[in-house]
Amino acid sequence: MIEIPDNHRKAVIESIQRYFLEQLDEEIGELKATLLLDYFLQEIAPSVYNKAIADATTHMQDRVADMEGSVYKPELTYWQMRKQKQQR
Repeated sequence: MIEIPDNHRKAVIESIQRYFLEQLDEEIGELKATLLLDYFLQEIAPSVYNKAIADATTHMQDRVADMEGSVYKPELTYWQMRKQKQQR
């Protein structure tokens, strides 16, 4: 199960309680909010995590694939550049 730090967990539980109160007009206690959070972390969070990892992997692969084009430096150009300067 994906875990979150205790201080953040408390804030998330409070947010769940507030959501139920404001959006569903239902007050839930800390125990119910904690159980709901634990369910989300066990059942839903891995899907979100896996999608984030897949997106990050794709992003990094795109950057690495483009690296040659963006940082490539031509080789053995001294004489070509010298010839161009002389022609000016």
